[in-house]
Order: sequence, then structure tokens, then C-alpha cells
Amino acid sequence: MQSDKALIIVGDASETLDTLYPYLRLQEDGFRPVVAGPEKRPFQMVLHEVRPGWTITREWEGYIIEADTAFRDVDPADYAGIFFSGGRAPEYIRDDEDLIRITRHFFETGKPIASVCHGVEIPARAGCVTGRRMSCVRKCRFDLEICGGIFVDAPLVVDGNLVSGRTWHDHGPVMGEWMRQLRAARHGSSAAA
Repeated sequence: MQSDKALIIVGDASETLDTLYPYLRLQEDGFRPVVAGPEKRPFQMVLHEVRPGWTITREWEGYIIEADTAFRDVDPADYAGIFFSGGRAPEYIRDDEDLIRITRHFFETGKPIASVCHGVEIPARAGCVTGRRMSCVRKCRFDLEICGGIFVDAPLVVDGNLVSGRTWHDHGPVMGEWMRQLRAARHGSSAAA
């Protein structure tokens, strides 16, 4: 039987919409979102946006989300898919050895993976993006390309089991495709079909 659980990766300063949209969307399709962070504790999310007239990202406090589990306690084999939220958190959590282990599992097994915004920094750090086409927030293009990935400036990029978008503004197409892959995997067909 396929797992009905999917991981959502967070840390302090995860982007609120990047995190809550997949959290709620998974439940709509009968999946169980499991929030994983560096520790099992509450994490402060943020609203991360370029304010009109600004050229840099501004940040406001968002909601708080409770991590169900710590990275060290995650057995990735128990999960159907993984979602990498954006915000500033990926920059600070990407060196966590257990997060790298978890990330590599999903790339090696071909399970459905979704990433938006700064989320790309985690699979890039884990050495998983070489030759893979991805979208991300433009300021993370360097992180993707220096690690061997191929940047595509589009609201939805699908490279096999890897689904990505630029920011939370792209959640509609990103989540539609990721959910399609999760449902296909649940029913035993290829996620990338």
C-alpha cells in the first residue's frame, strides 16, 4: 500500500503561503501533510514579497506552524512525496545532514517532489539538481546553476518527478501537477506519466 503522508519542509522564516497552501491542498486530496523541521517545535513563518516601489524582498511576520517531527526522526521511505517551501528558511537549514539524507531519498527513488521560490537551495545543496530543469525565484538562479541545474523562468517546470515554480504566485499550476503525481503514485502508476 502506498503512503498517504507527504513531507513539508520548514524552518524559521519559511514563507507562509509557500507552506500553508500545500499543507491544506494535501488534505483536500486525502493526503496527510507532515511538517518537518530542524527540531519538533513551533516555527515562525513570514510573508515574503517585493513591496511596490522596492527592488528587494520585504518580510513580515506570518503565522506559526508546529513541526510534527524533526529531520533526524524522519524515515523518508514512509512518505509519498516532499515539498520544499521558500522564504529564507532554506538558506539556514540546507546544511542539516538529515535534511540532505531525506532530500536525496526522494530524488533517488523518483517520488513526487515540489519546490518553489528559495526551496531550490535545499536540493541544490544536497547535490540533486545536476542536469535537472527547475524554476525558482530569480535571485536563486545562481544557486541552481552553480550546482549544475538548468534554470527556467516559468510558473511551472516539470522534469520527471520534479515540479517547481518561481514563487507562491505559481502555486496553482505547481500544486496541480504535484497533486496529480501524488495521486498517480498512490494508485500505482508512474509519477511522471
